[in-house]
Amino acid sequence: MSKVYVLLFNARTENEGIHTVQMGDRNKILMFESEDDATRYALLLEAQDFPTPTVEPFESEEIEEFCKQADYDWEMISAGELAIPPEQNLEEMTWGNEDSSQQATENPTSDPQMSSEELDQIRRKLEGLL
Repeated sequence: MSKVYVLLFNARTENEGIHTVQMGDRNKILMFESEDDATRYALLLEAQDFPTPTVEPFESEEIEEFCKQADYDWEMISAGELAIPPEQNLEEMTWGNEDSSQQATENPTSDPQMSSEELDQIRRKLEGLL
């Protein structure tokens, strides 16, 4: 069993939720090998006006089992790998209620072209990490 780190919102409350990335119509949970990398990703989310996530350790098998039960995908982020959150976020962040009002502002995979403004934003974020 290996330990991984995931991001939780409202950790240890009745309204606890796990951070997912929406890829088309699928949700994916990111599992970080390194706590530092998970913390860096959490800070990037915070910079996008997300609520502050908590980095929590879990056994990888526990997260994989959760994903199977919830029909989510998962991805292991290797130590030192730079993961960057997508620019488009859900307008509503209510978990537990899977209704059609949770729509993404834009589908990040629908248009492979990025505007120069979007590229400049990503560049500034990356420079801020150095």
